[in-house]
Amino acid sequence: MKVPVKHVEKPWGRETIWAECGSYAGKTLFVKAGESLSLQYHREKEETLHLISGRVRFWIGTSAGAMRDLDLIPGESVHLVPGTLHRIEALADSVLLEVSTPHLHDVVRLEDRYGRIPSGET
Repeated sequence: MKVPVKHVEKPWGRETIWAECGSYAGKTLFVKAGESLSLQYHREKEETLHLISGRVRFWIGTSAGAMRDLDLIPGESVHLVPGTLHRIEALADSVLLEVSTPHLHDVVRLEDRYGRIPSGET
């Protein structure tokens, strides 16, 4: 059976939601070079991101003052548990696969360069 695919334009690029059910969700993130996602965390959502192409820097930490950077190259992955502060910055045009729990709207946004309100949906 074919599954409906949803494309969502974002100021940093685009996400394609290709799986969404009661137990998991799957997305593809297309992030333009020089752009970044919000500094955010999730209360319930657990996710793993896998870099398909490009180069990204993950900012990860337990608080805004305790962030560390982690550069990924294609073939590498990052696992994020609920409560982990994180931000993705594209150092080149990049494609990432995201698999997660189905809590797609569980986003607590702390900072955003595009003027989106804190604690909103991505």
